[in-house]
Amino acid sequence: MEDKKSLIAGVDEVGKGCLFGPVFAGAVILSKENEANLLSQGLKDSKKLSPKKRHNLVPLIKKNSIAWAIGQASASEIDCVGIREATEKAMVRALEKFPSPPDLILVDGILPIRLWPGNQKTQVRGESHFASIAAASVLAKDTRDELIKRLASKYSFYGLEKNKGYGTNIHITNLIKTGPTKLHRRSFLSRLKID
Repeated sequence: MEDKKSLIAGVDEVGKGCLFGPVFAGAVILSKENEANLLSQGLKDSKKLSPKKRHNLVPLIKKNSIAWAIGQASASEIDCVGIREATEKAMVRALEKFPSPPDLILVDGILPIRLWPGNQKTQVRGESHFASIAAASVLAKDTRDELIKRLASKYSFYGLEKNKGYGTNIHITNLIKTGPTKLHRRSFLSRLKID
């Protein structure tokens, strides 16, 4: 009987340090052949890619994946349970969208997902070591950026189309002037003495 190939999923989060909006996580399972194909088309650490390049890679990643999924946790969840647990919830939500659980997950960083019962391996700078983590990061970052761009027109004071929710000078200055929205992370703002 032929052995079933192990399904290994790369997992990464984006938006952990933002003042505004949800934290997103991507999860991607790739075959070795598809890893090579995506790397040859420019897949790498999402922070080293322009927004346009990331956006162009999204359909290629989706087409070349055995499986892919996105999860998120809201600003109110972040305020309720803290950023680490909310990030883990986003990752688990992505992983739970797969038809069956992966045999192993590769997690970017040093912190394991405490909420995940299966096998996992953490990897510092995982996006540079595993194509599946890089692909997960690109999907999560592009999806989150697209959401924040749509929200930027509704919440126009904060420069969200440029800062994507991070605490830039314009964002903080206008937070002080106009106060936060319901999508701001109150627990993050309390550190800045904004309420």
